[in-house]
Amino acid sequence: MPITTLQIPTADGQADAFAAFPDHGERHPAVLMYADGFGIRPVLRELARELAGHGYYVLVPNLFYRHGPAPVIELPEHIGEEARPAVFAQLMPLIEAHTIERVLSDADAYLRFLTTRPEVDAGTVAVTGYCIGGLLAMRTAAAHPGQVAAVAAFHGPVGADGPGLFSKLTAQVHLGHAEGDMTPEALGELNRALDAAGVSYTSEVYPGTIHGFTMSDTDAFSAPGLKRHWDRLLPLLDRTLATS
Repeated sequence: MPITTLQIPTADGQADAFAAFPDHGERHPAVLMYADGFGIRPVLRELARELAGHGYYVLVPNLFYRHGPAPVIELPEHIGEEARPAVFAQLMPLIEAHTIERVLSDADAYLRFLTTRPEVDAGTVAVTGYCIGGLLAMRTAAAHPGQVAAVAAFHGPVGADGPGLFSKLTAQVHLGHAEGDMTPEALGELNRALDAAGVSYTSEVYPGTIHGFTMSDTDAFSAPGLKRHWDRLLPLLDRTLATS
């Protein structure tokens, strides 16, 4: 499965990124994949390559390109509990600087870039994201209702912007929550807000998981949780995007 390193023109410069896509066929439906707060690293390439194997062109941008190319900070091979305080001390200023205005400006650039790729089908796209990337995915889908047909967020703070964000969604949505992140009461409140906004969605807590369960290079990793993620994501994409 080819992986290509890219530079994406944005309002603030050039965002480094990579894309994974099938090595057969001319054009493929596009999926914009937002990393978690730890950013681009081998596990993201594994996820993108796996998804590309199902017939998609998967674009993964460096969210923090304004601070340098990925990896923006040095990460251990395995991000264990003992490493997290030092890592987050470096990451939090980058996350806090990534304002909604920057998120939406970058999303415009990423989606516009996808329309220029010879490997990408001209139809609608999907957006998926992990942790903070899940919130970015929801913001992107809300800002581009005509272009984004599906959005999936995993262990993401998707309610952080309030119910107003949901009212702008036309995409089909899947939300996969970590058991450690979402109480039954919070899940009920979130789902009621999605219902009130008329969103077509599934929203569920993945049993036995904690925040970050999709990431195999962390202590939070759950193999059953990752499998459930694929079991939910792939049918969503299959329903909303046509693979070649």
